[in-house]
Amino acid sequence: MINYPSQLSEIIADRPYPLLFATISGAHLYGFPSADSDFDLRGVHILPVPEVIGLILGQETIEVSEVRQKLELDLVTHDIKKFFELLLKKNGYVLEQLYSPLIVYTTKEHEELKSIALNCITKYHSHHYLGFAQNQWRLFDKERPRRVKPLLYVYRVLLTGIHLMQSGEIEANLVKLNEKFQLPYIPDLIARKLAGAEKSVLEDADVDFYLQERDRLVNVLESVSNISHLPSNPSAKEALNELLVRVRMASLG
Repeated sequence: MINYPSQLSEIIADRPYPLLFATISGAHLYGFPSADSDFDLRGVHILPVPEVIGLILGQETIEVSEVRQKLELDLVTHDIKKFFELLLKKNGYVLEQLYSPLIVYTTKEHEELKSIALNCITKYHSHHYLGFAQNQWRLFDKERPRRVKPLLYVYRVLLTGIHLMQSGEIEANLVKLNEKFQLPYIPDLIARKLAGAEKSVLEDADVDFYLQERDRLVNVLESVSNISHLPSNPSAKEALNELLVRVRMASLG
């Protein structure tokens, strides 16, 4: 694993339940973290059996935001059952968390899950990326001055979706994606975002071009989704169920 700031390991060690995995998401995963970007950690925790079957239930989702030694940390974990349910609901967020190469904590079951979850990927994950792009464009377009960051998110999710439909592989890093797509404006946008607040805004005259590019990529994503060889529905439910039961029972000791 890569060496990360010690604060990341500290916040992982403080969790009330055992973890299946924890990875880094957000700007660090997407390939354009600023010097002051916070660390977005995402993962899966394992509730003990009494807190699943009893009257007093454990937390399905745990969110922690704090600053440790001047480093902003944001950690969200789901219980293993909830996470598996999200995988079966064609949720691109959890796929990106699961397959993030920026691993802070892992287990052998994490590797097993990555293998199983390949059978959760469907052509209808395109809807997730189309919806995310639409939301980010609205955020980009309502602000004055318009910021580069939400625009980068628009292109990141559209390219992730196109790549997924074409290859069946999750790739959330915009820099790596652009090695394939070769969009000439992406490096400039990333450089603007990394240069700081003063240069990370856009002139109004540029917006029409970026809108045209958004529309073009939306059309590409819709087209490749229609012809994708990916299945229409996930086929991993039984394997996920077997892994869930095995991990939950192991928590009994």
